[in-house]
Amino acid sequence: MAKGFGSSGPVDYTIGAEVINDTAVHTGRFKMLDFYENSHITAITTENYTGNSLNGESIPAGFHLTGVITSIQLQNGACIAYRI
Repeated sequence: MAKGFGSSGPVDYTIGAEVINDTAVHTGRFKMLDFYENSHITAITTENYTGNSLNGESIPAGFHLTGVITSIQLQNGACIAYRI
């Protein structure tokens, strides 16, 4: 199993993943987002983040975002969302 940057444990690839490369809202329970293109987040919902929102943020290719993510919508770019 691989370990993402900033993650607290290995990613379990056997649970599955979703490739996100459109502007639709994607929902589920995701442990990690692996951005493989420069991306812009339109909206994101998480269960365990505090502080400022990541809505409207630009994310570089190669960035890994970990946590409990329940919804994401991209303005552009692409990522792989690994399920919990």
